[in-house]
Amino acid sequence: MSLVSWAYQTSERTLAPVLPRRWSHVQGVAAKARTVAAAVGDDAPLLEAAAVLHDIGYAPDLARTGFHPLDGALFLRSIDAPERLVHLVAHHSCAIREARLRGLEDELSEFLDESSPIRDALWFCDLTTTPDGEPTTFDDRVAEIKQRYGQHHLVTSFIAEAAPDLRAAIFRTSKRLRSSSERS
Repeated sequence: MSLVSWAYQTSERTLAPVLPRRWSHVQGVAAKARTVAAAVGDDAPLLEAAAVLHDIGYAPDLARTGFHPLDGALFLRSIDAPERLVHLVAHHSCAIREARLRGLEDELSEFLDESSPIRDALWFCDLTTTPDGEPTTFDDRVAEIKQRYGQHHLVTSFIAEAAPDLRAAIFRTSKRLRSSSERS
């Protein structure tokens, strides 16, 4: 079985029955990953697998810390998922900034943030997909997150603090996509 097939099966089995909207989101993020595959070259299958698994830590049965990137990475590591995949899930969408706000920076530091084109592309895919799995702009996604959580929530503080880093990753991915299409 391919990594991508395994990732879909694992994510669907874990998320779809208990969090159908989250399952829709990760499917949308994975669909976006297929559209930006040229930005990551040979890492395209790993990007799609990370996209469909990035929010697996939201599954109630997997919650250990209450911080979904860390809980997802801990779960994936426990089932011997590929190391890069585990690290990408742990650090998706600038998770280090939220980990600091939650007092979980040391726990997250067990996992490597590879600061690479695939990492940027995963952030791009997540932050340009709605909770229902539809395409959106980064600005609209950030506004939706702030509205959903409310002015004084930790996630609202996190997204405001992380926005410049997230926007930069989206810019770099867009630039890589333009470069790859110019070479084609």
